[in-house]
Amino acid sequence: MSTLPVVPEWEPVLASQLTSETALDRSQIERLAVRLGLQPLRWPAAWPPPTTETAMLAATYAKRIGRGVAFSLAAFRQTFAGGRDIGDEHTILIAGAACEMHPAALSKGVQMASTAQALQTANLRAQAAGVTTLPAIQIDGRTYEGPEAMALGGAK
Repeated sequence: MSTLPVVPEWEPVLASQLTSETALDRSQIERLAVRLGLQPLRWPAAWPPPTTETAMLAATYAKRIGRGVAFSLAAFRQTFAGGRDIGDEHTILIAGAACEMHPAALSKGVQMASTAQALQTANLRAQAAGVTTLPAIQIDGRTYEGPEAMALGGAK
């Protein structure tokens, strides 16, 4: 197991703006989950989801109010443990409630122009760093992506 030399900053980005790759190998993801000792995945009916923009706006808003990691983990639980569509507004609101975000505040935060601008800025930073695969971790100006990034965080 590896340890990162710094505490990472979680930065929501839209994968669709970083790569044109849309097909994800479910069996590879399931094998990784087994290796990590995670529970079996419950895939949403639509995978990959048709859109994740609202979820990434919600994650961006959550980050701005200090709940980015909590929201992201809750959203992943809803998606991969609950089998819910991450693009669905109800899934996003449930994830928000799990980390004590009021539904009205979350709905308003998703619609704010400043939230959209923050997400776009994060996407531009990722593109400038050459990110094409998620997850990605940047340390001392070097970007690690996909399996290499996961190995840094302890996944083998």
